Amino acid sequence: MTALAPIPPKSSVDEQPRNRHYVARGRVSTIVTHLCVIIGVLLSIFPFYWLIVMSTSTTGEIFGYPPKLTFGSSFLENVRNVVSSVDLLQALVNTIIVSTLCAVLVMFFDSLAAFAFAKFDFPGRKWLFVLLIATMLVPGSLSLVPSFILMSALGWVGTLQALIVPGAANAFGIFLLRQMAAGSIPDELVESARIDGAGFFTTYWRVGVPLLRGGLAFLGIFTFIAAWNDYVWPLIVLVDPDRQTLQTSLQNLNSVYLTDYGMVMAGALISVIPLIGVFIIGSRHFIANIAAGAIKG
Repeated sequence: MTALAPIPPKSSVDEQPRNRHYVARGRVSTIVTHLCVIIGVLLSIFPFYWLIVMSTSTTGEIFGYPPKLTFGSSFLENVRNVVSSVDLLQALVNTIIVSTLCAVLVMFFDSLAAFAFAKFDFPGRKWLFVLLIATMLVPGSLSLVPSFILMSALGWVGTLQALIVPGAANAFGIFLLRQMAAGSIPDELVESARIDGAGFFTTYWRVGVPLLRGGLAFLGIFTFIAAWNDYVWPLIVLVDPDRQTLQTSLQNLNSVYLTDYGMVMAGALISVIPLIGVFIIGSRHFIANIAAGAIKG
């Protein structure tokens, strides 16, 4: 007689379609997630693409209907018009100097203060930190007039020091790095450095800075971009035409009666390209430290 195959248990028979349902639903969820990410990326990239299109077109092509979504042939002409209208090279050098020094000074002073707030006990620490947080509630526009009076008293009006020194530290960076230092720097490590005879600055440099590299990378990028794009304060304090930053120089491309929007967009594209390079370079360290922290956790 032929042996009969064993009948599978009823529970395993019921679980097979259920497992297939879960797999199908997981695939649909993955596809939907990828579509949402792709749509978000396209929406984020489109303004930059549109900037490039306008910078390669004439004013008539920009305002044409239907809108032109392909690259034009007027980019070199627009760039020549920008160079002939403003001192682009000098403005670019001034902006690089101001943005770089502001980023370096903010990373140094903010991390120094944050390390002291997080890992050292001194009289009035809590009240000083509360006062620091309170300054974040004050709008920056309220400090324009007092800052200008102070710069005038120091004789810095029209100089790059008026942009660098006031931006050498900020409450946001101290708060950010203080929160990171409180959670990522073990107290035992600081105590061992003290036992070995390390002073405050040595402990900060050998213990604090290596463990705050991710936050420092973010703060450096954030500060560099903010200083690069700053417009109101340089417009107020830089009265010397030879010491204009990129944003104030590009503002001169706008005319009262007629504006060459192709030229303006070409200047805007030139001002954006260095920011993209800085973000790519700095984000590598930022993302690497985040990944390292996730693996350790």
